[in-house]
Amino acid sequence: MQARTFSVSFFLVCFLCLSSQSAFAKKMYRWINENGETIFSDQVPPEQSQLRRESLNEKGRVVEVTEKEKTKEQQAIDNRLNALKKAQEKIIAQQAANDKVLLSTFRNVKDMEASLYATLQSLDAQRNMAQGNLKRVEDQLASQQKKAAELERNGKKVPKNLLDEIKQTEEQIQVAYAEINKQIEKKNRAKAEFEANIERFKFLTQENTDPSKATDKTAQAKVADEIGLYACETDALCVKAWTNAHDFIKANATTPIDTDTDKLIMGRAPANDSDLSLSVSKIEDENKKQQLFLDIHCRESSLGTELCASQKVRDIRSAFRPFIETAVDK
Repeated sequence: MQARTFSVSFFLVCFLCLSSQSAFAKKMYRWINENGETIFSDQVPPEQSQLRRESLNEKGRVVEVTEKEKTKEQQAIDNRLNALKKAQEKIIAQQAANDKVLLSTFRNVKDMEASLYATLQSLDAQRNMAQGNLKRVEDQLASQQKKAAELERNGKKVPKNLLDEIKQTEEQIQVAYAEINKQIEKKNRAKAEFEANIERFKFLTQENTDPSKATDKTAQAKVADEIGLYACETDALCVKAWTNAHDFIKANATTPIDTDTDKLIMGRAPANDSDLSLSVSKIEDENKKQQLFLDIHCRESSLGTELCASQKVRDIRSAFRPFIETAVDK
């Protein structure tokens, strides 16, 4: 009885082996259907063609993998991630170009301070000219108003041309004030940019006596702080950082989160000029290490553009990495 059982089993195994060799002589596919069952076949039914499948050679080895067809929502997320990746690369490339110009333009901090002083002097001269023009039109207005007052005291009607001149002079005064404010803002902006460049120059050269030898690695480390980039040291820390990224968005965005996947947290598009929409994407760097990239969007309007260029947004961006690091270390 035992011998017969062995014989049947033996022939059954031989039959299955021959069947397998015959089957794999053709191109075979293997996939898992909606019910979790593993299917082997030389043809893929159309209704299951969107599933992930493997192509097998005559020895049953995987030679090609066709990934599961993505939904429109998944494709939209992938497109968004690709756009964020390109935005990140563009910012880093721009910063690297700015660093190159900075290091090739100035020899030391004293050179930069001298250049800042000259720039501020020039801007002060322009503001003085604007203030001189304001004084001139204010004197002109005072003279015109005095003339009109004298006419009224003498019981005479103020001529229309004089009233028109007063109105025009008042408008010129408003333009002069606007020009002065513009020069003040220009000076403040130039000062802030120079001070930022001086700090950047110090950072790039702090480990190098020769500024031209500042390493790309050092420059990129500073870039990460400036563009809102957190590099995950380990996968475990990245999981924790991803959780904390939600908290950062909720604390700083004015629009709610409407997309939340394992690779993208994205806020709803800005509806008002004061809205800030934040998104964080999980992207691999060139070494296949995970990093979190913060992106900030404002409404497509003049006020929205101004908001995205403001110090407020720069502060939010620069706070991202420290926030994540602090939260991860807890």
